[in-house]
Amino acid sequence: MRSVLQLKWQLPLLLLALFCLSCKPNYLELPAISETKHWQAVVETPSGSTLPQVYNAQEKKFVAELEAGQPRKLEFLPYPGNEGFIPSTLVDSVTGRPAAPLPVLVLCNQKEPGTVLEILPVGVLILETGGELRHIVISVPAKPSEQTISPNSYSDFSARYPAVKSILEQWYLNVNARQPTRLSAWKDEAFADQLIQKWVK
Repeated sequence: MRSVLQLKWQLPLLLLALFCLSCKPNYLELPAISETKHWQAVVETPSGSTLPQVYNAQEKKFVAELEAGQPRKLEFLPYPGNEGFIPSTLVDSVTGRPAAPLPVLVLCNQKEPGTVLEILPVGVLILETGGELRHIVISVPAKPSEQTISPNSYSDFSARYPAVKSILEQWYLNVNARQPTRLSAWKDEAFADQLIQKWVK
């Protein structure tokens, strides 16, 4: 009798758990722009972490980035911002790598993987690694209450926060000693808007 009653209560809970799993969003397919007309970013690796994470769309969860089959750990300083991607974007690779969403760095307090933020792009950091250019949208949260710095444009960012800009350059140029990287250019917020629009699916 007791086992029948247990089963009676456990079955609905199991069905609810399965339903919740099937309801997980595919973060890659979220809209690139919010209802309030701001670009959106999905956080993969939190600010302050040394353990890079990536989004696995098949499993619909955030997992450790692998290197030689093992979870990668930075042999450098932690992430200076929350790194992730702009949803509903897909950037073609010229070196045969699989297409991937457009990278973004959100400068604010630490956010958990899977956090979706409305953002204001303030520039684009362009890096060259192995003959391929990588564009990283540098941004701040659109909500003033979530901002730790408050630039409203690339020129404002450069004028008011030159040290932040320098830190980001040095971090990205030195974070992976096995992949020599050079700074190609910085671009402004208008370029960032055009770049996102270019790669929106």
